[in-house]
Amino acid sequence: MAESRGTGGADLSALRIDDRDRTPKGGGARWLLAAAAVVALAAVAAAALGLFRGTPVVETAAARPAGPGGAVALLNASGYITPRRRATVAAKITARVVDVYVDEGMPVGEGQILARLDDADAQRRLVAARTSRDATAAQVASLEVNLANAERELQRQRDLERDGVATVQALDQARTSAESLRAQIDAVREQVRAADAQVGVAVQDVDNCTVRAPFAGMVVSKDAQRGEMVSPVSAGGGFTRTGIATIVDMASLEIEVDVNESYIARVVPGQRVDAVLDAYPEWHIPAKVRTVIPTADRQKATVKVRISLDKLDPRILPDMGVKVSFLADEARGAKASTAVLVPNAAVRQADGRNVVFVVRDGVVERRAVSVGAAAGSNVEVTAGVAAGDEVVVSPPASLRDGERVKVR
Repeated sequence: MAESRGTGGADLSALRIDDRDRTPKGGGARWLLAAAAVVALAAVAAAALGLFRGTPVVETAAARPAGPGGAVALLNASGYITPRRRATVAAKITARVVDVYVDEGMPVGEGQILARLDDADAQRRLVAARTSRDATAAQVASLEVNLANAERELQRQRDLERDGVATVQALDQARTSAESLRAQIDAVREQVRAADAQVGVAVQDVDNCTVRAPFAGMVVSKDAQRGEMVSPVSAGGGFTRTGIATIVDMASLEIEVDVNESYIARVVPGQRVDAVLDAYPEWHIPAKVRTVIPTADRQKATVKVRISLDKLDPRILPDMGVKVSFLADEARGAKASTAVLVPNAAVRQADGRNVVFVVRDGVVERRAVSVGAAAGSNVEVTAGVAAGDEVVVSPPASLRDGERVKVR
């Protein structure tokens, strides 16, 4: 049995599969074909993406000089619209408000009634003054009757004294009596004039209860209401108003700016100015320097400059913010700065610098720029861009230097 197992049995240890036979025939080639297919598909996808993306379409804007009409800006500053004539109208007396006839935004004329105050006490004082004046005046008539009688008596005494009937003493007494009555009449008449003056004071007190506009303008603030107490001086804490309404002469609006004293030499009276309201950044308002206030603010190191608007407009309102550019004339323009204005959206940050994209012959060129003051929706560029250059507005993040673009 053992022998038969030794001679007739199979040697199972010899049954072994070669490692080279584990990989199917031709498997390496199939893997190479699969990799090539993936690469080809990626290339096709990239090509399709490039075709789909196409040439970027951009919007451009022309850089323009910082001053209108090609004028060059010597200096930029900011300030506010202010009126030369502005008044908070107050009452001359302390009284209670009965009626207010104006509201914010209402135009008023010179002398127009703004409000009425309680004049009951003033009316009573006026009646008392007139009554006293009339009573005093009534005394004049009584004295004039007595004077007429005294003058007749004086004439009789003169006749009697001439005939030798009356004595000189009687004549002197008659003359004294007549002169005394004349003096009394003169005194009473002076008292009547004094009473008339008192009546005038009482009339003025009544008139002070009517508050009128000192000049024509627009009501910009209503400071008192019916039933409140008003006074020309601050009294009674928060329970007493000092003003009725604030009026602005809209025809006297001008621009007031503070100019750094280091640059005030660039500003002269009559100089042309380009003004841009913060509320209307695309609207350029022509103006000119009216005066340079001859004093400086030592804390801010600035000098106040007042600028007159060439033409007023209903859109211009008091206390609006405004940015101005002081323009150079032809003689000074050659030596002035060549700053230009571009849209704010054209400037972006790249590598820590301000850059813009300029389009030339359908190709964009990235330029580093120096940015100055903002002017509404635009910004001043002092270096890197010249007037007339076409800059890309809101450039896409994928835009690169030297890339070809289409202008919308």
